Amino acid sequence: MGRADFFVTPSNARAVAMVEGWRDWPQGKLVLTGPRGAGKTHLARVWAAATGAQVCAATDLAAADLPALVRAGHVAVEDIEGIAGDPQGERALFHLHNMLAAAGGRLLMTARAAPTRLRLTLPDLASRLQASAVVGLDPPDDALLQAVLVKLFADRQLEVSPPLIAYLLARMERSLAAAQDVVARLDARALAGHRRVSRALAAEVLSETPSAGDT
Repeated sequence: MGRADFFVTPSNARAVAMVEGWRDWPQGKLVLTGPRGAGKTHLARVWAAATGAQVCAATDLAAADLPALVRAGHVAVEDIEGIAGDPQGERALFHLHNMLAAAGGRLLMTARAAPTRLRLTLPDLASRLQASAVVGLDPPDDALLQAVLVKLFADRQLEVSPPLIAYLLARMERSLAAAQDVVARLDARALAGHRRVSRALAAEVLSETPSAGDT
């Protein structure tokens, strides 16, 4: 989750620049959007490490010590779609928003969709979030997926060839979550069968991967 492990490519460069420019966020807040596994949590943790911010899941806000979070100066709230329709959660985020604004702190929020698409029931919270700056993490490009695959294999001490990486890139789902899943399953299958990670093994694992349309 370190900055050195967050690979910057054209697909995420704008989001990285916005997050790193936190001192200039309009009204001191930013909503970072992207699909599951796009890197929102990683980038939020990079920002928290750089600023000393506290990180809290949106679903934990209702029970959180909000003044203690505010005393940290800056806060990252992850997955705010998780509190949409929850009166206590929405009120907690609303109060945190106002407390941070009064203290001059910064608020980074992550979500799978822009605030205008969240089904928030607290009008005051909805209006404040809709007034926030929003930046999205685009679907990963080949350069990012390749770098992530290489790192994921290296983290598991698995040696793989460039042709195998190219084979996976051409056939796997285009997401960081899918990269994590396919590497984990290749590792597990190789260990279970005492096999090396090869193209043949990759073909087996990919053939068992549900398509995007499957449920």
